[in-house]
Amino acid sequence: MKFRKFGKTVLTAALSSAIVFSLSSCVRSFTVGYMYVTGTVTATPTGNGIITGFKIDNNTGMLRALHGLPVSSGGANPVRAVLLSGGNFVYVLNRGANKEGNLDCTVDDPCLNSNITEFVVGGNGILTPQQTFFTQGLNPFRLLSDTSGTHLFVLDHDAPSNAYCGAVILGATTCGDITVFSVDPTTGRLTLVTNTVLTTVAGNNVTYFPVPANPIDFAYTTSYVITMSGAATANPTPATGQTVYPYQYNASSGQLTISPSAPDLINNGAGGPMGQGTAIVYASGKVYILDNEPLTAGGTPGQIIPFTIGTNGALQSLVGGAIADDVTETNPIYLMVESKGKFLYVANQDGFGSTNSAGIAAYSIDPSSGILTPDPGSPIPTTGTGRSPQCLLEDPSNQYVYTANSDNTVTGHVFSPKDGLLTTMKGAGNGTFQLTGPATWCIVTGRTN
Repeated sequence: MKFRKFGKTVLTAALSSAIVFSLSSCVRSFTVGYMYVTGTVTATPTGNGIITGFKIDNNTGMLRALHGLPVSSGGANPVRAVLLSGGNFVYVLNRGANKEGNLDCTVDDPCLNSNITEFVVGGNGILTPQQTFFTQGLNPFRLLSDTSGTHLFVLDHDAPSNAYCGAVILGATTCGDITVFSVDPTTGRLTLVTNTVLTTVAGNNVTYFPVPANPIDFAYTTSYVITMSGAATANPTPATGQTVYPYQYNASSGQLTISPSAPDLINNGAGGPMGQGTAIVYASGKVYILDNEPLTAGGTPGQIIPFTIGTNGALQSLVGGAIADDVTETNPIYLMVESKGKFLYVANQDGFGSTNSAGIAAYSIDPSSGILTPDPGSPIPTTGTGRSPQCLLEDPSNQYVYTANSDNTVTGHVFSPKDGLLTTMKGAGNGTFQLTGPATWCIVTGRTN
C-alpha cells in the first residue's frame, strides 16, 4: 500500500501524538506511595481496630483503595502506627479497652489486651500480620521509632510499679514509663531492652524507663527521647504545669539515660507555666510544643512554642518565642514541617466559635532564625479539612498534604512549594475519601514495589 505525501504527514503526526501521549501517561500516572490509616470499624465503645490502605496517584493526589484492605489492626482502639525506615514493617499500637468494654482507660480501670501488632508490607502494599508484642506498663498510647528503625519506643501512661518513680523526680509517688524494643532488621521481631541502671531488690534489671506522671506525648530527636508530662489544667501552678523530660538515647544499645537537665517546666510564652499542652513534635532540628490555652482574655485559644535543643537535652526558647494559632482554630493536635523545611502546618481539631470548623493553619519558617510567620500567601492561613483531624502528613513526592479524620474521611490538599498554600484537589469528592470508621492515625511510605 502506498501513501500520498499528505497521508504520510498525517499518519506521522498521529503516531507522534500517540507516542507523546503514551509517554506522558506512563510518566505522570503512577502510584507514588501508599498511605495507611488506623481506625475503628465503627464509633462504638468496643473500638475494634482496622487498617485501611490507599494508593496515592502522582498526577492528582487522589487515593485509591488498596486491594485486600482494610485488615484487622490486631486489637482494639489502635492509637498509633509506625512504618520503619525502608518500608518493610508496620507496627500498630492497639491500646485496648477497659473491663467495661469502652476506651476511657485510667490507672484504676486500665486498658486490657493492649498490644503491638507487627505487619509485613508486601507487593502492592498488602499488609500481612506477623507477631504480637506487649508493653511493660499500663495504658500505652504513643509509639515512635528512631530514624534508622533500630529501636521502637512506647509511652505508657502508667508504670507497672511505682517503686522507681523517685528515679525521675525526687519524692514522686506515681509515674509513667517508656518501654523500649530492639528491632530485628530481617524479621521485624521486637526484643525488650531492659534498664541497665535501675535494678530490682533481687538484682534484676527493671524492664522499663520511668518518666514523670501524667505523660501527654513524647518525641524522638536523634540524641534524646523527650517526654512532655503534667496535668492539663486551665490555671496551672508550677506543680501542675507541663514539664519536659529528656532521656539521652544510645543508638547502639537502646538505653535511655536520665539527663541532668530533667525535668524542665515549660513557659507558656507569657511568663507562666504552660498548662494545656497537646503535643510535642521534633522537626527540622527544632522541638515544637502545641499549647491549647488562651493567654489573655481575648487571646487566641492555641499557640505553637518553638525550641532548640541545648546542653543535656534542655529545651531553649527560640528567638521570637510563641506564635498564636490561627484565630479561627482551636485544639491544635499535631504539626508537620514539609520536606524542604520552608513551611509548617498545624492540624486543629476544632474551630474557634460556632461558625468555624477544624482546619490546617500554615506558617512560613524563616531560614535563618526559624521564626514562624503566618503564611503570607493566604489572608486566612487555614484550609478546610474533615471533622477532628487525627494526623497530618505529606506524601512521598512532596506534592500533597493529607489529614485523616474522626468523621470517617481522609482529606487531601495540593501543596504549593512556592508559597506553601494548600488548595483543594480536583476531581470526584474534591479531595475527600471515605473510611469505614473513624480514623486514629496515618502513615505513608514511598516504597511501592
